[in-house]
Amino acid sequence: QVQLVESGGGLVQAGDSLRLSCVASGLSFIRYAMGWFRQAPGKEREFVATISWNGGRELYGDSVKGRFTISRDNAKNTVYLQIGNLKPEDTAVYYCAAVYGEVMIEAAYDYWGQGTQVTVSS
Repeated sequence: QVQLVESGGGLVQAGDSLRLSCVASGLSFIRYAMGWFRQAPGKEREFVATISWNGGRELYGDSVKGRFTISRDNAKNTVYLQIGNLKPEDTAVYYCAAVYGEVMIEAAYDYWGQGTQVTVSS
């Protein structure tokens, strides 16, 4: 059974930094590109970032470029999302996802986590 478990969310202030983690189990982690998406209340799910199996390729959504960094540790079956200079508009549930093979910016991933809430106060 595949599980993706996110952690690291919380209530922060604008300008703060945060690191989200996602631990994967039940799959061959190195065969999967990993991604982060987010969904704010009343809005559609938005692509945030994705990383290839070996970390050699990263893609970011336009709204987060320069502030967000995705990384992975294949020895720990973990993908991270480092978020800098948080803004109130970053408030959302952040989801980790896994897709077999190449990176993808569409939401057609194979597996999804339950999400972790990030709330940014101004």
